[in-house]
Amino acid sequence: MDNRANFGSRLGIVLATAGSAVGLGNVWRFPTMTGENGGAAFILIYIICVIVLGIPCMLSEFIIGRRAQANTARAYSLLANGTPWRYIGYFGVFTGFVIVSYYSVVSGWCLQYVTASLGSGLNGDADSVTNYFNDFVQNPWQPVLWLVVFFGISHFVVSRGVEKGIERASKLMMPVLFLLLLVIAVASCLLPGASAGISFLFSPDFSKVDSHVLLGALGQAFYSLSLGMGALVTYSSYFKRDTHLVKSATQIVAIDTIIAILAGLMIFPAVFSVGGDVGAGPSLVFITLPNVFNQAFASIPLVGHLMALLFYLLLSVAALTSLISLHEVCTAFIHEELHMSRTKASSIVTIVGSMLGIVCSLSFCHAELSLFGRSIFDLFDFVSGQIFLPLGGFLTSLFVGWYVPKHIVREELTNQGTLRGRFIGIYLFCVRYVCPTCILLIFLHQMEII
Repeated sequence: MDNRANFGSRLGIVLATAGSAVGLGNVWRFPTMTGENGGAAFILIYIICVIVLGIPCMLSEFIIGRRAQANTARAYSLLANGTPWRYIGYFGVFTGFVIVSYYSVVSGWCLQYVTASLGSGLNGDADSVTNYFNDFVQNPWQPVLWLVVFFGISHFVVSRGVEKGIERASKLMMPVLFLLLLVIAVASCLLPGASAGISFLFSPDFSKVDSHVLLGALGQAFYSLSLGMGALVTYSSYFKRDTHLVKSATQIVAIDTIIAILAGLMIFPAVFSVGGDVGAGPSLVFITLPNVFNQAFASIPLVGHLMALLFYLLLSVAALTSLISLHEVCTAFIHEELHMSRTKASSIVTIVGSMLGIVCSLSFCHAELSLFGRSIFDLFDFVSGQIFLPLGGFLTSLFVGWYVPKHIVREELTNQGTLRGRFIGIYLFCVRYVCPTCILLIFLHQMEII
């Protein structure tokens, strides 16, 4: 597709694709898993997993997307030559649509907490903060309002196109995200008693390392980089032919990892300064941290409010960059396969996604909105995160490693022979053997089989 839109600059490529990878998984899930699994020991294992699993899987999706220059479904179809491998692309689009529906719910929570940090909603003791969160998520209309607002912002960006919408927004949001993260991390490290949190983050405790920690790090590497959901294939289809895929993947992984570690540096010193629980789990962001801000800055409440505001702005920006990429996966598919204008395609994704998001949100306060013993929200989260993503990544590794002709892999990684291909043999070994094995282990671990 010679007239296909492209990112306008190399900086735009890196920031937009890094924005796709950087999301709530970095600011929320990574610190939670680090706190539960031995601090720096988990981080070291995570970095190894990113190198062994993350970069090869990311390169596989880049090869498919840039080679085909098409949306995720068509990209796999073009390289599959009519074989059943083509269904991986359709599966990726479907996975992206499922994720965008429930992800918008949590994204909306971030906006609610931005407004709450401006008022008195997050003041009080731990019980009042907990009650505030529980009352909010079970409210029938407030979370719905915010998820629609969040979807609307995403729609505005995606409907404007690749260069004027996604790339321009990424060039604004990613520096803002990094600046907010840096400001909060510095403020957190200056708190009394923060040194214990810094020590926890950077002093490895290998006594806590076991097979579950290793598999957890593998899983976090997979989810943190947005693998298996069609986003990287879609974004790489907008790469120019001279884009250095290996260098871009390395830069994106480095940005993603640095932001995850900075998130830990932002959270753990503050939690340790007030004697909080670093292994608080998913409640860390919306229950534990508001209480931490209240206690840490009890003598200067205004600063506590400011830190809370900056933190939830940061969380909102991280959520938005990922939501935009998921929105684009679905929009590009409808735009190209149904031959609709980008505006109409984006509108369909926004409307249908919002409707499904509303069902997910309402499942918190309506017990009848459940299937197989899970709320619709939890079902979407479970099915996409523990089944669809590992399956998509597993099949993609096999597809690129064993089916796609080796000369195509070489041409894409060397930019038609203009770059040296020193690591192609290592890449093929990883994508053929290491990545499928790791992903299979992740899946079995998620299913609690091992």
